[in-house]
Amino acid sequence: MKKRILVAPLNWGLGHATRSIPIIYELIKYGFEPIIASDGTALTLLQKEFPCLSSIELPSYNVTYAKKGKLFKLKMIKDSPKLLKAIKAEKKTTKSIIETHNIKGIISDNRLGVYSKKVPSVFITHQLNVLTGSTTWLSTKMHQKIIKKFDVCWVPDTIEDINLSGKLGHIMSFDIPLEYIGPLSRFQNKGYKIQNDLMVLLSGPEPQRTFLEEKLFSELKNYTGKVIFVKGIMEKEQTIQIMGNMTVYNFMTSHLLEKTINQSALIISRSGYTTIMDLAKLNKKAFFIPTPGQFEQEYLAKRLTDLKLVPSCKQEDFTLNKLESMSSFKGLKSFDYSVDFKNLFNLFECE
Repeated sequence: MKKRILVAPLNWGLGHATRSIPIIYELIKYGFEPIIASDGTALTLLQKEFPCLSSIELPSYNVTYAKKGKLFKLKMIKDSPKLLKAIKAEKKTTKSIIETHNIKGIISDNRLGVYSKKVPSVFITHQLNVLTGSTTWLSTKMHQKIIKKFDVCWVPDTIEDINLSGKLGHIMSFDIPLEYIGPLSRFQNKGYKIQNDLMVLLSGPEPQRTFLEEKLFSELKNYTGKVIFVKGIMEKEQTIQIMGNMTVYNFMTSHLLEKTINQSALIISRSGYTTIMDLAKLNKKAFFIPTPGQFEQEYLAKRLTDLKLVPSCKQEDFTLNKLESMSSFKGLKSFDYSVDFKNLFNLFECE
């Protein structure tokens, strides 16, 4: 009988779910039976990607962004009682899932309550340091305290000086084993011919996703090149609209998304870490617009801009003219890094 491994990504945008995809495929490859657990759009995406796998709905964190970026931290503090309640419910649900589904291991991507002392539990994060401005020391300490409840932490980056996460994913020492597993991406660079001048790739919690969508629609109405616009809204059916030189999708399946990004000369997107890993894997030129008030995305965007790899700007400052600086930036490049999943999965072979 195949060992069942619970794979539980956080429903915060689509990044945690999409970077779980290569892990799920590798679990299947090495003879395990993944059980998917999440909520909202993250769960929907993985159900579409793996229709033959069992899936379970977890309690929702119900995380939303403030309408104004400067209120992001205040909104998170205000929502913290609701978040703690969800984590408590998540722990209870996890205990039940382990017993009823005979789970032999857990891989949690930033789901804070999905762990157990009864089975090997892995936490995936690129944020060993959690940036929150003046309270970074406190948010980091709180996050690390939670991570230590797991058996091991997988960091989707390299430990080398040349890396993607910078100070987010690198610390001097830690109380549980840290495994730097290399950047995770569901995509492959397949050398497709460029067919699109520009691709917009949106994701993330509301209302900021909608604010950026409206901003980009307004700016791109004067763009003369061919545009593919992906809203990042997971719905039951895919919709496609033709608006002049722009083709608008509500969402794309992994295969189509991989092909379309490969075929696009320039990507406009948030500077979420999973997006950065995907675009690096595909050697893409990009322009980043970090989510207002999200310190992590702002840090990653600024770091890559300072390294002259990817230009970026604040959401309210974006205009088409900003794209004129593209020639001064090198773009993202993939790492020659092979993830040793066989070795990582040895954790679940122990009885």
